Amino acid sequence: MLQPDYIFETSWEVCNRVGGIYAVLSTRAASMQKEYPGRVFFFGPDWGDHSDIWFREKKNLIPGWKTPASVRVGIWDIPGQPIAILLRWEHLWPRKDEIYTWAWQNFGVRSHAAYGDYDESCLYGYACGQVMQSLHDHLTAHDKHHAAFAVHANEWQTAFSIFYMRAFCPDAATLFTTHATSIGRSIAGNNKPLYDYFHGYHGDQMAEELNMVSKHSAEKQAAFYADCFTTVSDITARECAQLLDKPVDIVTPNGFEPGFVPRGRAFEATRTEARQQLTRYAEEVLGGKVPENSLYCCIAGRQEWKNKGIDAFLLSMERLGDKIYHRRGGFKGDVIAFVMIPYLDKPVMRFGRVSVIFVPYYLDGNDPVFHRSYYDLLIGMDVTAFPSYYEPWGYTPLESIAFHVPTITTSLAGFGAWADKMQPIPSDLYAEGVRPVTVIRRNDSNTRQVEDEIAEAIFRFAEFPLPLRNELRKAAATLAHKAEWRYFFKYYRQAYHIALRKAAKR
Repeated sequence: MLQPDYIFETSWEVCNRVGGIYAVLSTRAASMQKEYPGRVFFFGPDWGDHSDIWFREKKNLIPGWKTPASVRVGIWDIPGQPIAILLRWEHLWPRKDEIYTWAWQNFGVRSHAAYGDYDESCLYGYACGQVMQSLHDHLTAHDKHHAAFAVHANEWQTAFSIFYMRAFCPDAATLFTTHATSIGRSIAGNNKPLYDYFHGYHGDQMAEELNMVSKHSAEKQAAFYADCFTTVSDITARECAQLLDKPVDIVTPNGFEPGFVPRGRAFEATRTEARQQLTRYAEEVLGGKVPENSLYCCIAGRQEWKNKGIDAFLLSMERLGDKIYHRRGGFKGDVIAFVMIPYLDKPVMRFGRVSVIFVPYYLDGNDPVFHRSYYDLLIGMDVTAFPSYYEPWGYTPLESIAFHVPTITTSLAGFGAWADKMQPIPSDLYAEGVRPVTVIRRNDSNTRQVEDEIAEAIFRFAEFPLPLRNELRKAAATLAHKAEWRYFFKYYRQAYHIALRKAAKR
Protein backbone atom coordinates (compact mmCIF):
# COMPACT_ATOMS: atom_id res chain seq x y z
CA MET A 1 0.00 0.00 0.00
CA LEU A 2 1.17 3.50 -0.83
CA GLN A 3 1.32 5.61 2.33
CA PRO A 4 2.14 9.30 2.84
CA ASP A 5 5.27 10.64 4.46
CA TYR A 6 3.34 13.71 5.61
CA ILE A 7 -0.35 14.35 6.20
CA PHE A 8 -1.89 17.83 6.09
CA GLU A 9 -5.48 17.81 7.31
CA THR A 10 -7.80 20.78 7.60
CA SER A 11 -11.23 21.43 9.04
CA TRP A 12 -13.19 24.37 10.37
CA GLU A 13 -13.21 22.41 13.64
CA VAL A 14 -9.51 21.96 14.31
CA CYS A 15 -9.05 23.37 17.84
CA ASN A 16 -12.57 24.77 17.35
CA ARG A 17 -15.29 22.66 18.97
CA VAL A 18 -18.55 23.48 17.19
CA GLY A 19 -19.88 20.10 16.08
CA GLY A 20 -19.33 16.41 15.49
CA ILE A 21 -16.35 16.81 13.17
CA TYR A 22 -14.34 18.03 16.14
CA ALA A 23 -14.96 14.64 17.79
CA VAL A 24 -13.98 12.80 14.59
CA LEU A 25 -10.65 14.57 14.22
CA SER A 26 -9.73 14.91 17.89
CA THR A 27 -10.27 11.21 18.60
CA ARG A 28 -8.61 10.04 15.37
CA ALA A 29 -5.47 12.09 16.04
CA ALA A 30 -3.95 9.55 18.44
CA SER A 31 -4.17 6.77 15.84
CA MET A 32 -2.65 9.04 13.21
CA GLN A 33 0.25 9.98 15.46
CA LYS A 34 0.89 6.33 16.21
CA GLU A 35 0.88 5.49 12.50
CA TYR A 36 2.77 8.58 11.27
CA PRO A 37 4.61 9.97 14.35
CA GLY A 38 5.45 13.65 14.07
CA ARG A 39 4.33 13.78 10.44
CA VAL A 40 0.71 14.83 10.96
CA PHE A 41 -0.20 18.51 10.70
CA PHE A 42 -3.70 19.82 11.45
CA PHE A 43 -4.72 23.19 10.00
CA GLY A 44 -7.52 25.21 11.59
CA PRO A 45 -8.95 28.75 11.86
CA ASP A 46 -7.39 31.30 14.18
CA TRP A 47 -10.19 33.46 15.57
CA GLY A 48 -7.85 35.69 17.54
CA ASP A 49 -10.20 35.77 20.55
CA HIS A 50 -8.56 33.09 22.74
CA SER A 51 -11.44 30.69 22.08
CA ASP A 52 -8.94 28.02 21.03
CA ILE A 53 -8.60 26.62 24.56
CA TRP A 54 -7.29 23.29 23.22
CA PHE A 55 -4.32 24.96 21.50
CA ARG A 56 -0.87 25.50 23.08
CA GLU A 57 1.41 27.70 21.00
CA LYS A 58 5.02 26.57 20.47
CA LYS A 59 6.77 28.92 18.07
CA ASN A 60 9.83 26.78 17.17
CA LEU A 61 8.01 23.49 16.74
CA ILE A 62 8.87 23.24 13.02
CA PRO A 63 12.58 24.15 12.84
CA GLY A 64 13.64 26.37 10.00
CA TRP A 65 10.18 27.05 8.63
CA LYS A 66 9.69 30.73 7.93
CA THR A 67 6.21 30.96 9.39
CA PRO A 68 3.82 33.29 7.52
CA ALA A 69 2.69 36.30 9.54
CA SER A 70 -0.90 35.04 9.62
CA VAL A 71 0.04 31.71 11.24
CA ARG A 72 0.49 30.32 14.77
CA VAL A 73 2.11 26.94 15.35
CA GLY A 74 1.53 24.77 18.39
CA ILE A 75 0.04 21.60 19.85
CA TRP A 76 -3.59 20.51 19.71
CA ASP A 77 -4.10 19.57 23.35
CA ILE A 78 -5.81 16.22 22.80
CA PRO A 79 -4.67 12.57 22.97
CA GLY A 80 -1.83 12.19 20.49
CA GLN A 81 -0.77 15.85 20.85
CA PRO A 82 -0.53 16.51 17.09
CA ILE A 83 0.96 19.65 15.61
CA ALA A 84 -1.70 22.29 14.95
CA ILE A 85 -1.32 25.27 12.65
CA LEU A 86 -3.89 28.02 13.14
CA LEU A 87 -4.20 30.68 10.48
CA ARG A 88 -6.01 33.90 9.67
CA TRP A 89 -7.38 34.98 6.31
CA GLU A 90 -8.43 38.65 6.59
CA HIS A 91 -5.60 39.66 4.27
CA LEU A 92 -7.43 37.91 1.41
CA TRP A 93 -10.64 39.96 1.57
CA PRO A 94 -9.39 42.52 -1.00
CA ARG A 95 -8.70 39.61 -3.39
CA LYS A 96 -12.05 37.89 -2.93
CA ASP A 97 -13.41 38.57 -6.43
CA GLU A 98 -10.08 37.66 -8.01
CA ILE A 99 -10.01 34.33 -6.11
CA TYR A 100 -13.61 33.53 -7.06
CA THR A 101 -12.85 34.27 -10.73
CA TRP A 102 -9.84 31.96 -10.53
CA ALA A 103 -11.93 29.18 -8.94
CA TRP A 104 -14.57 29.53 -11.67
CA GLN A 105 -12.11 29.52 -14.55
CA ASN A 106 -10.03 26.61 -13.25
CA PHE A 107 -12.49 24.46 -11.29
CA GLY A 108 -15.99 25.57 -12.30
CA VAL A 109 -16.96 26.79 -8.82
CA ARG A 110 -20.03 29.04 -8.99
CA SER A 111 -19.30 31.65 -6.33
CA HIS A 112 -21.44 34.37 -7.95
CA ALA A 113 -24.39 33.52 -5.69
CA ALA A 114 -22.31 33.59 -2.51
CA TYR A 115 -23.69 34.98 0.75
CA GLY A 116 -23.25 34.60 4.51
CA ASP A 117 -20.54 32.25 5.72
CA TYR A 118 -19.49 31.20 2.21
CA ASP A 119 -17.01 34.05 1.78
CA GLU A 120 -15.27 33.49 5.09
CA SER A 121 -15.07 29.73 4.58
CA CYS A 122 -13.66 29.89 1.07
CA LEU A 123 -11.08 32.53 1.92
CA TYR A 124 -10.03 30.40 4.87
CA GLY A 125 -9.68 27.39 2.57
CA TYR A 126 -7.59 29.38 0.08
CA ALA A 127 -5.35 30.75 2.85
CA CYS A 128 -5.01 27.21 4.15
CA GLY A 129 -3.75 26.10 0.74
CA GLN A 130 -1.17 28.89 0.75
CA VAL A 131 0.18 27.86 4.15
CA MET A 132 0.16 24.18 3.18
CA GLN A 133 2.20 24.97 0.08
CA SER A 134 4.71 26.92 2.17
CA LEU A 135 5.13 24.04 4.63
CA HIS A 136 5.23 21.49 1.79
CA ASP A 137 8.09 23.38 0.11
CA HIS A 138 9.97 23.65 3.41
CA LEU A 139 9.67 19.94 4.20
CA THR A 140 10.53 18.96 0.64
CA ALA A 141 13.67 21.08 0.68
CA HIS A 142 14.89 19.37 3.84
CA ASP A 143 13.95 15.81 2.80
CA LYS A 144 16.61 13.61 1.20
CA HIS A 145 14.09 11.59 -0.78
CA HIS A 146 10.95 12.52 -2.68
CA ALA A 147 8.41 12.75 0.14
CA ALA A 148 4.76 11.83 -0.45
CA PHE A 149 2.15 14.29 0.83
CA ALA A 150 -1.53 13.68 1.54
CA VAL A 151 -3.74 16.76 1.86
CA HIS A 152 -7.10 16.02 3.47
CA ALA A 153 -9.94 18.58 3.52
CA ASN A 154 -13.16 18.09 5.50
CA GLU A 155 -16.51 19.56 4.37
CA TRP A 156 -17.29 22.25 1.81
CA GLN A 157 -15.83 24.97 4.08
CA THR A 158 -12.32 23.75 3.24
CA ALA A 159 -12.90 22.95 -0.44
CA PHE A 160 -10.74 25.82 -1.66
CA SER A 161 -7.67 24.21 -0.07
CA ILE A 162 -8.22 21.29 -2.47
CA PHE A 163 -8.40 23.63 -5.45
CA TYR A 164 -5.31 25.57 -4.37
CA MET A 165 -3.16 22.49 -3.82
CA ARG A 166 -4.27 20.91 -7.12
CA ALA A 167 -3.26 24.09 -8.94
CA PHE A 168 -0.03 25.07 -7.17
CA CYS A 169 1.21 21.86 -5.53
CA PRO A 170 0.11 19.11 -7.94
CA ASP A 171 2.45 16.42 -6.55
CA ALA A 172 0.41 16.33 -3.31
CA ALA A 173 -2.38 13.74 -3.17
CA THR A 174 -5.71 15.30 -2.18
CA LEU A 175 -8.59 13.80 -0.22
CA PHE A 176 -11.98 15.37 0.35
CA THR A 177 -14.50 14.13 2.92
CA THR A 178 -18.08 15.31 3.04
CA HIS A 179 -19.56 14.45 6.42
CA ALA A 180 -23.01 15.48 5.19
CA THR A 181 -23.93 16.92 1.81
CA SER A 182 -25.01 20.54 2.00
CA ILE A 183 -28.06 19.80 -0.16
CA GLY A 184 -29.14 16.72 1.78
CA ARG A 185 -28.94 18.62 5.05
CA SER A 186 -30.82 21.56 3.53
CA ILE A 187 -33.60 19.39 2.07
CA ALA A 188 -34.12 17.78 5.48
CA GLY A 189 -33.83 21.08 7.35
CA ASN A 190 -36.46 22.70 5.12
CA ASN A 191 -38.99 19.98 6.02
CA LYS A 192 -38.94 18.41 2.56
CA PRO A 193 -39.33 14.61 2.48
CA LEU A 194 -35.76 13.54 1.79
CA TYR A 195 -36.35 9.78 1.81
CA ASP A 196 -39.75 9.21 0.20
CA TYR A 197 -38.67 11.08 -2.96
CA PHE A 198 -34.92 10.52 -2.69
CA HIS A 199 -34.38 9.33 -6.27
CA GLY A 200 -36.37 12.25 -7.64
CA TYR A 201 -34.00 14.89 -6.26
CA HIS A 202 -31.27 16.41 -8.41
CA GLY A 203 -28.54 18.25 -6.52
CA ASP A 204 -28.00 21.17 -8.91
CA GLN A 205 -31.74 21.80 -9.23
CA MET A 206 -32.26 21.71 -5.46
CA ALA A 207 -29.31 24.05 -4.96
CA GLU A 208 -31.12 26.66 -7.08
CA GLU A 209 -34.40 26.11 -5.23
CA LEU A 210 -32.86 26.26 -1.75
CA ASN A 211 -30.46 29.15 -2.48
CA MET A 212 -27.44 26.89 -1.95
CA VAL A 213 -25.74 27.26 -5.33
CA SER A 214 -22.29 28.34 -4.18
CA LYS A 215 -21.89 25.94 -1.25
CA HIS A 216 -23.16 23.03 -3.31
CA SER A 217 -20.87 23.98 -6.20
CA ALA A 218 -17.76 24.17 -3.99
CA GLU A 219 -18.60 20.83 -2.42
CA LYS A 220 -19.39 19.10 -5.71
CA GLN A 221 -16.28 20.35 -7.52
CA ALA A 222 -14.07 19.37 -4.57
CA ALA A 223 -15.57 15.87 -4.75
CA PHE A 224 -14.70 15.66 -8.46
CA TYR A 225 -11.22 17.19 -8.29
CA ALA A 226 -9.96 15.41 -5.16
CA ASP A 227 -7.84 12.34 -5.78
CA CYS A 228 -9.93 10.45 -3.25
CA PHE A 229 -13.51 11.34 -2.30
CA THR A 230 -14.85 9.86 0.93
CA THR A 231 -17.80 10.03 3.27
CA VAL A 232 -18.57 8.55 6.67
CA SER A 233 -21.40 6.05 6.09
CA ASP A 234 -23.20 4.02 3.47
CA ILE A 235 -26.25 6.27 3.98
CA THR A 236 -24.30 9.37 2.95
CA ALA A 237 -22.48 7.52 0.17
CA ARG A 238 -25.87 6.94 -1.44
CA GLU A 239 -26.63 10.63 -0.96
CA CYS A 240 -23.36 11.68 -2.63
CA ALA A 241 -24.09 9.58 -5.69
CA GLN A 242 -27.58 11.06 -6.00
CA LEU A 243 -27.04 14.72 -5.08
CA LEU A 244 -23.41 15.31 -6.07
CA ASP A 245 -23.41 12.98 -9.09
CA LYS A 246 -20.16 11.56 -7.73
CA PRO A 247 -19.90 8.15 -6.04
CA VAL A 248 -17.40 8.07 -3.18
CA ASP A 249 -14.13 6.20 -3.62
CA ILE A 250 -14.35 4.70 -0.14
CA VAL A 251 -16.46 4.98 3.02
CA THR A 252 -14.42 5.97 6.09
CA PRO A 253 -16.64 5.38 9.15
CA ASN A 254 -16.09 7.38 12.31
CA GLY A 255 -14.42 5.67 15.24
CA PHE A 256 -13.69 6.64 18.82
CA GLU A 257 -10.52 6.81 20.92
CA PRO A 258 -10.87 4.96 24.26
CA GLY A 259 -8.30 7.25 25.87
CA PHE A 260 -11.10 9.78 26.42
CA VAL A 261 -12.91 7.39 28.80
CA PRO A 262 -11.75 7.05 32.44
CA ARG A 263 -10.97 3.56 33.66
CA GLY A 264 -11.45 1.58 36.85
CA ARG A 265 -11.84 3.63 40.01
CA ALA A 266 -11.45 6.87 38.05
CA PHE A 267 -14.48 5.90 35.95
CA GLU A 268 -16.67 5.27 39.00
CA ALA A 269 -15.45 8.44 40.72
CA THR A 270 -16.16 10.56 37.64
CA ARG A 271 -19.62 9.01 37.23
CA THR A 272 -20.48 9.62 40.89
CA GLU A 273 -19.34 13.23 40.67
CA ALA A 274 -21.32 13.75 37.46
CA ARG A 275 -24.52 12.41 39.03
CA GLN A 276 -24.03 14.62 42.07
CA GLN A 277 -23.64 17.69 39.87
CA LEU A 278 -26.64 16.77 37.73
CA THR A 279 -28.71 16.20 40.86
CA ARG A 280 -27.72 19.54 42.40
CA TYR A 281 -28.57 21.40 39.21
CA ALA A 282 -31.89 19.59 38.79
CA GLU A 283 -32.91 20.31 42.40
CA GLU A 284 -31.96 23.97 42.02
CA VAL A 285 -33.94 24.36 38.80
CA LEU A 286 -36.93 22.27 39.87
CA GLY A 287 -37.09 23.79 43.33
CA GLY A 288 -37.25 20.49 45.21
CA LYS A 289 -35.50 17.23 45.98
CA VAL A 290 -35.04 14.72 43.17
CA PRO A 291 -36.34 11.31 44.31
CA GLU A 292 -33.80 8.54 44.78
CA ASN A 293 -33.60 6.01 41.96
CA SER A 294 -34.56 8.68 39.41
CA LEU A 295 -33.51 8.06 35.83
CA TYR A 296 -31.22 10.58 34.13
CA CYS A 297 -31.33 10.82 30.34
CA CYS A 298 -30.23 13.41 27.80
CA ILE A 299 -30.09 14.58 24.23
CA ALA A 300 -27.21 16.72 22.95
CA GLY A 301 -25.93 18.21 19.72
CA ARG A 302 -26.48 21.16 17.40
CA GLN A 303 -29.70 23.16 17.38
CA GLU A 304 -31.23 21.44 14.36
CA TRP A 305 -34.79 20.95 15.51
CA LYS A 306 -35.84 18.28 13.04
CA ASN A 307 -32.55 16.87 11.73
CA LYS A 308 -31.25 16.04 15.20
CA GLY A 309 -34.63 14.80 16.39
CA ILE A 310 -35.03 17.41 19.13
CA ASP A 311 -38.72 17.76 18.32
CA ALA A 312 -39.26 14.00 18.50
CA PHE A 313 -37.35 13.77 21.79
CA LEU A 314 -39.41 16.47 23.52
CA LEU A 315 -42.70 15.00 22.37
CA SER A 316 -41.54 11.56 23.47
CA MET A 317 -40.98 12.96 26.97
CA GLU A 318 -44.64 14.02 27.07
CA ARG A 319 -45.66 10.50 26.03
CA LEU A 320 -43.30 9.02 28.62
CA GLY A 321 -45.01 11.06 31.32
CA ASP A 322 -48.35 9.56 30.26
CA LYS A 323 -46.94 6.03 30.29
CA ILE A 324 -45.52 6.39 33.80
CA TYR A 325 -48.81 7.84 35.06
CA HIS A 326 -51.13 5.26 33.52
CA ARG A 327 -49.05 2.10 33.86
CA ARG A 328 -47.86 2.65 37.44
CA GLY A 329 -45.21 -0.05 37.25
CA GLY A 330 -42.23 -0.76 39.47
CA PHE A 331 -40.38 2.48 38.67
CA LYS A 332 -40.57 4.71 41.75
CA GLY A 333 -38.34 7.61 40.78
CA ASP A 334 -38.69 10.48 38.31
CA VAL A 335 -37.20 10.90 34.86
CA ILE A 336 -34.94 13.93 34.56
CA ALA A 337 -34.23 14.68 30.90
CA PHE A 338 -31.42 17.11 30.10
CA VAL A 339 -31.47 18.92 26.75
CA MET A 340 -27.79 19.85 26.28
CA ILE A 341 -28.06 21.99 23.17
CA PRO A 342 -26.33 25.38 22.85
CA TYR A 343 -28.62 28.38 22.46
CA LEU A 344 -31.80 26.32 22.91
CA ASP A 345 -33.00 28.11 26.03
CA LYS A 346 -36.47 27.27 27.50
CA PRO A 347 -38.25 27.20 30.82
CA VAL A 348 -38.32 23.89 32.46
CA MET A 349 -40.93 21.58 30.96
CA ARG A 350 -42.85 19.08 33.12
CA PHE A 351 -44.91 16.08 32.06
CA GLY A 352 -46.00 14.44 35.30
CA ARG A 353 -43.01 12.62 36.73
CA VAL A 354 -40.90 13.60 33.73
CA SER A 355 -39.00 16.89 33.95
CA VAL A 356 -37.13 18.35 30.98
CA ILE A 357 -34.26 20.68 31.88
CA PHE A 358 -32.50 22.79 29.24
CA VAL A 359 -28.73 23.35 29.40
CA PRO A 360 -28.16 25.94 26.62
CA TYR A 361 -24.36 26.07 26.65
CA TYR A 362 -21.36 24.54 24.95
CA LEU A 363 -20.12 22.15 27.60
CA ASP A 364 -16.39 22.73 27.23
CA GLY A 365 -15.57 23.32 30.89
CA ASN A 366 -16.22 27.05 30.69
CA ASP A 367 -20.01 27.12 30.93
CA PRO A 368 -21.59 29.13 33.79
CA VAL A 369 -23.51 26.14 35.21
CA PHE A 370 -21.40 22.97 35.46
CA HIS A 371 -17.87 24.05 34.58
CA ARG A 372 -17.43 20.55 33.19
CA SER A 373 -17.03 19.12 29.72
CA TYR A 374 -19.83 17.24 27.99
CA TYR A 375 -17.98 13.95 28.52
CA ASP A 376 -17.70 14.70 32.25
CA LEU A 377 -21.49 14.88 32.43
CA LEU A 378 -22.39 12.23 29.85
CA ILE A 379 -20.78 9.59 32.07
CA GLY A 380 -23.43 10.26 34.72
CA MET A 381 -26.41 9.47 32.49
CA ASP A 382 -28.49 6.28 32.62
CA VAL A 383 -29.63 6.41 28.99
CA THR A 384 -29.46 8.82 26.05
CA ALA A 385 -31.66 9.39 23.02
CA PHE A 386 -30.69 10.83 19.63
CA PRO A 387 -33.68 10.21 17.32
CA SER A 388 -32.13 11.85 14.28
CA TYR A 389 -33.99 12.39 11.02
CA TYR A 390 -30.82 13.39 9.13
CA GLU A 391 -27.55 12.02 10.53
CA PRO A 392 -24.76 10.86 8.19
CA TRP A 393 -22.99 9.11 11.07
CA GLY A 394 -24.08 10.12 14.56
CA TYR A 395 -21.23 10.69 16.95
CA THR A 396 -23.34 11.37 20.02
CA PRO A 397 -24.75 7.82 20.37
CA LEU A 398 -21.26 6.37 19.78
CA GLU A 399 -19.84 8.64 22.48
CA SER A 400 -22.66 7.52 24.73
CA ILE A 401 -21.92 3.80 24.58
CA ALA A 402 -18.18 4.53 24.84
CA PHE A 403 -18.99 5.99 28.27
CA HIS A 404 -21.06 2.86 29.12
CA VAL A 405 -24.42 4.60 28.62
CA PRO A 406 -27.07 2.72 26.58
CA THR A 407 -28.54 4.85 23.83
CA ILE A 408 -31.43 5.23 21.42
CA THR A 409 -30.89 6.23 17.79
CA THR A 410 -32.60 5.67 14.45
CA SER A 411 -32.14 3.73 11.25
CA LEU A 412 -31.51 7.04 9.45
CA ALA A 413 -28.20 7.52 11.30
CA GLY A 414 -25.08 5.91 9.86
CA PHE A 415 -24.09 4.76 13.32
CA GLY A 416 -27.55 3.29 13.86
CA ALA A 417 -27.20 1.19 10.72
CA TRP A 418 -23.72 0.05 11.82
CA ALA A 419 -24.90 -0.83 15.34
CA ASP A 420 -27.81 -2.83 13.94
CA LYS A 421 -25.33 -5.07 12.12
CA MET A 422 -22.85 -5.35 14.96
CA GLN A 423 -25.10 -6.05 17.94
CA PRO A 424 -25.52 -9.71 18.86
CA ILE A 425 -28.72 -11.59 18.12
CA PRO A 426 -31.29 -10.66 20.80
CA SER A 427 -30.90 -12.81 23.89
CA ASP A 428 -32.50 -12.91 27.33
CA LEU A 429 -30.71 -9.65 28.11
CA TYR A 430 -32.73 -7.90 25.41
CA ALA A 431 -36.01 -9.67 26.06
CA GLU A 432 -37.65 -6.44 27.16
CA GLY A 433 -36.97 -4.79 23.83
CA VAL A 434 -34.08 -2.61 25.00
CA ARG A 435 -30.56 -3.12 23.67
CA PRO A 436 -27.25 -1.30 24.25
CA VAL A 437 -28.16 0.63 21.09
CA THR A 438 -31.90 0.69 20.47
CA VAL A 439 -32.35 1.46 16.76
CA ILE A 440 -35.80 2.82 15.92
CA ARG A 441 -36.98 2.55 12.31
CA ARG A 442 -37.65 6.05 11.04
CA ASN A 443 -38.93 7.39 7.71
CA ASP A 444 -40.71 10.46 6.41
CA SER A 445 -44.12 9.50 7.70
CA ASN A 446 -43.81 7.72 11.06
CA THR A 447 -42.75 10.50 13.43
CA ARG A 448 -45.50 9.78 15.97
CA GLN A 449 -44.52 6.12 16.05
CA VAL A 450 -40.89 7.14 16.63
CA GLU A 451 -41.92 9.34 19.55
CA ASP A 452 -43.90 6.49 21.12
CA GLU A 453 -41.06 3.99 20.66
CA ILE A 454 -38.58 6.35 22.34
CA ALA A 455 -40.94 6.74 25.29
CA GLU A 456 -41.52 2.99 25.47
CA ALA A 457 -37.79 2.17 25.37
CA ILE A 458 -36.98 4.63 28.17
CA PHE A 459 -39.96 3.41 30.21
CA ARG A 460 -38.81 -0.19 29.95
CA PHE A 461 -35.27 0.78 30.83
CA ALA A 462 -36.54 2.67 33.88
CA GLU A 463 -38.40 -0.47 34.99
CA PHE A 464 -35.27 -2.62 34.82
CA PRO A 465 -33.72 -3.69 38.14
CA LEU A 466 -30.26 -2.30 38.76
CA PRO A 467 -28.40 -5.55 37.88
CA LEU A 468 -30.03 -5.61 34.44
CA ARG A 469 -29.22 -1.93 33.88
CA ASN A 470 -25.60 -2.68 34.74
CA GLU A 471 -25.57 -5.58 32.27
CA LEU A 472 -26.76 -3.25 29.54
CA ARG A 473 -24.07 -0.74 30.49
CA LYS A 474 -21.42 -3.44 30.10
CA ALA A 475 -22.90 -4.50 26.78
CA ALA A 476 -22.80 -0.86 25.59
CA ALA A 477 -19.11 -0.61 26.43
CA THR A 478 -18.40 -3.92 24.67
CA LEU A 479 -20.09 -2.69 21.50
CA ALA A 480 -18.20 0.61 21.67
CA HIS A 481 -14.88 -1.24 21.61
CA LYS A 482 -15.78 -2.54 18.15
CA ALA A 483 -15.90 1.06 16.90
CA GLU A 484 -12.47 2.12 18.14
CA TRP A 485 -10.14 3.82 15.69
CA ARG A 486 -7.74 0.87 15.84
CA TYR A 487 -10.36 -1.04 13.86
CA PHE A 488 -11.58 1.81 11.65
CA PHE A 489 -8.30 3.51 10.76
CA LYS A 490 -7.62 0.90 8.08
CA TYR A 491 -10.15 2.71 5.88
CA TYR A 492 -7.99 5.84 6.00
CA ARG A 493 -4.92 3.87 4.99
CA GLN A 494 -6.89 2.68 1.97
CA ALA A 495 -8.01 6.24 1.23
CA TYR A 496 -4.42 7.53 1.33
CA HIS A 497 -3.40 4.72 -1.02
CA ILE A 498 -6.17 5.60 -3.48
CA ALA A 499 -5.19 9.28 -3.45
CA LEU A 500 -1.45 8.70 -3.76
CA ARG A 501 -1.88 6.21 -6.59
CA LYS A 502 -4.00 8.67 -8.54
CA ALA A 503 -1.68 11.60 -7.84
CA ALA A 504 1.29 9.53 -9.06
CA LYS A 505 -0.29 9.38 -12.51
CA ARG A 506 -0.17 13.15 -12.91
